[in-house]
Amino acid sequence: MPIPEFNEIKSPAMQFFADGKPHKISEAFVVLAKHFSLTEEELNELLPSGTQRRWHNRVNWACYDLFRAGLLDRPKRGLYVITESGRKVAEQKPKLIDRDFLMQFPQFVEFAQATGTRKAKGEGTSSGREIESAAKNETPEELIGAAYEQLHGTLRKEILELVKKMDPFLFEHLVIDLLVAMGYGGSREEAARVTKASGDEGIDGVINEDRLGLDVIYVQAKRWQESVGRKEVQSFVGALAGKKAQKGVFITTSGFKNTAAEYAKEVQQKVILIDGERLADLMIEHNIGVAPSHSYEVKHIDSDYFEQE
Repeated sequence: MPIPEFNEIKSPAMQFFADGKPHKISEAFVVLAKHFSLTEEELNELLPSGTQRRWHNRVNWACYDLFRAGLLDRPKRGLYVITESGRKVAEQKPKLIDRDFLMQFPQFVEFAQATGTRKAKGEGTSSGREIESAAKNETPEELIGAAYEQLHGTLRKEILELVKKMDPFLFEHLVIDLLVAMGYGGSREEAARVTKASGDEGIDGVINEDRLGLDVIYVQAKRWQESVGRKEVQSFVGALAGKKAQKGVFITTSGFKNTAAEYAKEVQQKVILIDGERLADLMIEHNIGVAPSHSYEVKHIDSDYFEQE
């Protein structure tokens, strides 16, 4: 089954803590994962930031919400025990404990108002008890990740549109700039040169793999609209063989047909295929044609600072 949303975790979590014993959050990860029959792949799925497992993030926030509602107590960070109010809720065995459910507890209402996840009374609704729909079902990290992915996808699309309109020769320079930014060869002057548009035997560019030039990588860059087929990749491999080269990068603004990708895997030379979306992602990652706009730093509690031995 897919990883349950953090609201779906809360009711089973209450049953887990119903024994009245203090439990570490790490125990909850394991027990609740078995309850939902999660696979190894699901357990290891990461958030878009790549900094935390999605499952751990959702269990953490599920327990934290229960704590803020007064249903769990937290003697210290990462350790939870059920409260008297929590026992009463656990006995009811509610099918779903979401943030609307938790609004019956004054502690959670105060927490929601303080953190901006609940509108103040009179703002937007007569009851003043509406929580933003997205915040109901996703953890804060997931909301940030989703917003980032949306912005990233929009930027990727805009970059590709601009790159497809570039002069072919300038596009070849862009590709070399990108490879240099990725760490191949050191400075552009030392490491890379773009070959002339004609008479290059199918090779658009040459870049040193390292600063000393112990090996070189041949590059073909095609600013195409249609997918690149096996014929074009085969021609590139033939050009590599003519240069007695073992490494090549074939980049296009479009995509590669399955036959082209399969052929690239079979040849003796190491040939990397980069399609338009991957090209845009690399440009964003290495700041080619883009510039930082905003930066948000997310911090967490330093437990060591507050825990005195």
